[in-house]
Amino acid sequence: MKLTNSTQFIKSVTWNGERIPATNRFPFYLPAVRSLEEVDFHPTITILVGENGMGKSTLLEAVAIAYGFNPEGGTLHFNFSSYDSHSELDRYIRLVKGVKRPTDSFFFRAETFYNVASNIEELDKGPGGGKVIDGFGGRSLHKQSHGESFFAAFLHRFRGNGLYILDEPEAALSPLRQMSMLARIHELIEQGSQFIISTHSPILMAYPGAKILQLTESGIEEVRLEDTSHYTIMKQFFEDKDRLLHHLFQ
Repeated sequence: MKLTNSTQFIKSVTWNGERIPATNRFPFYLPAVRSLEEVDFHPTITILVGENGMGKSTLLEAVAIAYGFNPEGGTLHFNFSSYDSHSELDRYIRLVKGVKRPTDSFFFRAETFYNVASNIEELDKGPGGGKVIDGFGGRSLHKQSHGESFFAAFLHRFRGNGLYILDEPEAALSPLRQMSMLARIHELIEQGSQFIISTHSPILMAYPGAKILQLTESGIEEVRLEDTSHYTIMKQFFEDKDRLLHHLFQ
């Protein structure tokens, strides 16, 4: 069953009232952060898009940490640190949560998923019954290709009625696998899940009814898929690639 406005897990993010540090400090000089007043999330799927350096991952990371996730990713129960590189933005924001709580949750970060996989192996070396890796399909994530390990998490670990915050999940996925991921996202949304995703993939942006928030030098605005720079550039490339390549190589 799809979520509604009254049952979504995270409704919005805003400042928490603390004095904001000087805007010449990262990440407070980013346009999307400077213009942040209140960002409303869609009940089922919100997608953050924008060029590199606009603050997509930084904002997504802050939301995840403010909710209680480990900065490097995993479930709410993961508690490890390979390298402390996250910003302090989470200290200055407030999440408006829904009444209901998810029964499943995961913060997926493409750039630190290797660290999550390593932590799983460390946890499974200890005594006890069930292994953490069983929830990811039972096969070591380090013994799969990058894309296979990514997809194992989406396919096996995500169980529905969950909050899933994903940072560039398409990074290791082929276009075909990205379309398979769209199908998996749809299954999970039908099971009552909410997604907040940062991506460069027009395929993922194409999910029907998704709320697309584009981060630019002007701040944050809601746009249609067809109005994103990603869609426009790819459309131009495939409609007249010879002309575009000619201008690129001059």
